[in-house]
Amino acid sequence: MLSLKTQQAMPFIKEEELEYLLPFMATAHAQLEEGSGPGADFTGWYHVPGINTEEDLQRVEKVAARLRESSDIFLVLGIGGSYLGARAVIEACNHHFPTFLDKSQRGAPIVIFAGHQLSEDYLAELCDILENYDVSLNVVSKSGTTTETAIAFRILRSFMEQKYSPEELKQRIVVTTDASKGALRSYADEAGVESFVVPDDIGGRYSVLSAVGLLPIAVAGINIRELLEGANWAYEKYLKFDPDNVNDCINYALMRHVLARRGYLLEMMVNYEPSMAMFTEWWKQLYGESEGKNGRGIFPAGANFTTDLHSLGQYIQEGSRILFETSILFKSSLREMKVPHQKDDSDQLNYLAGKSLHEINQTAALGTSLAHVRGGVPNLSLELTERSPLTIGALVYFFEKACALSGYLDAINPFDQPGVEAYKKNMFALLGKPGFEDLRSKLIEELNN
Repeated sequence: MLSLKTQQAMPFIKEEELEYLLPFMATAHAQLEEGSGPGADFTGWYHVPGINTEEDLQRVEKVAARLRESSDIFLVLGIGGSYLGARAVIEACNHHFPTFLDKSQRGAPIVIFAGHQLSEDYLAELCDILENYDVSLNVVSKSGTTTETAIAFRILRSFMEQKYSPEELKQRIVVTTDASKGALRSYADEAGVESFVVPDDIGGRYSVLSAVGLLPIAVAGINIRELLEGANWAYEKYLKFDPDNVNDCINYALMRHVLARRGYLLEMMVNYEPSMAMFTEWWKQLYGESEGKNGRGIFPAGANFTTDLHSLGQYIQEGSRILFETSILFKSSLREMKVPHQKDDSDQLNYLAGKSLHEINQTAALGTSLAHVRGGVPNLSLELTERSPLTIGALVYFFEKACALSGYLDAINPFDQPGVEAYKKNMFALLGKPGFEDLRSKLIEELNN
């Protein structure tokens, strides 16, 4: 289902570097398994079978079925881990062009994301299109006061309150938030709308396999049981630490650590399927927020090949030797298209006639990795049997566990994100939020100097 290939990275390191790290990895793995490491209160995602009860899953499926039936458009409001995981899975598993399919073909409403930025035009133009459609909404925020999401919810809730009666509104707004406190919890209780819980022991970027991600994914028509089956497969496969037979998940964490020590401080996640672009965005948050602390961490970047070979290819081939690549490859495609033969061969492509685009894409990936390795860029690759909820679930868990182990191996807490508060405080102060008057004065003085 999923395998890590390291052959094209091994020329850049020594085998003993990996071996010397094994005692440290043993400690990191034990801390994660036992829940004794930094941030252990946020490792509820680790044991996949314990994330959701059967009752939880049945309720998600029931609510999702109702929303699929009643909605032309399903809005998901959230930012960071409150939306990235769901969007990553939905785009990875669904048709590339769902907007142009009839609902009968999709089997689900069109899913649109909002509340993940502050663009006035985006939200205004979203409101433009909603009037003639039946709309439902899921707002996801543990605190309920995350600025981007809260603004979008205030505006879109007002729109829906004008469009629907109070009773119908209860069937169309779903809140995912804290179990007992916060602005959205108060709203859900007072308005009587459906609500799900953001688990206390799972941080946002690790939450896609909880109701945070599962509800939007289910509304989009994706089989969440299959997604969780894939995650559980990975949980079982990578459960044990054996120094004599290191599994792929642990090996990925080890390889990254050794490469970083050698000065490769930027990891470029490479996709050859456009449907995986948002998966890279989810991965970037997972690793960026988890590792980027105490002046350390690998910078997570992304590229979509072969498209970005025509923009970034020159830098990757001959630029600063600070990066390594991790490619996600699929052994098979969902559809088959072959290059047709053309009598005059004016485009000089007849040598490809009869070949599938998947075969050409795979060959392009091989040729690219060979060139980049020769240019001094270490290459790792993850090969999946197919693009499906099963394999994507396995890939989600693979990266989550490897990320946690990477953090512990680098002596950091991979479950907090203290640095994200700096910009928020400045933004609150400059916008005049009560309680930030002193900081506002300091910032205005700084800006005027």
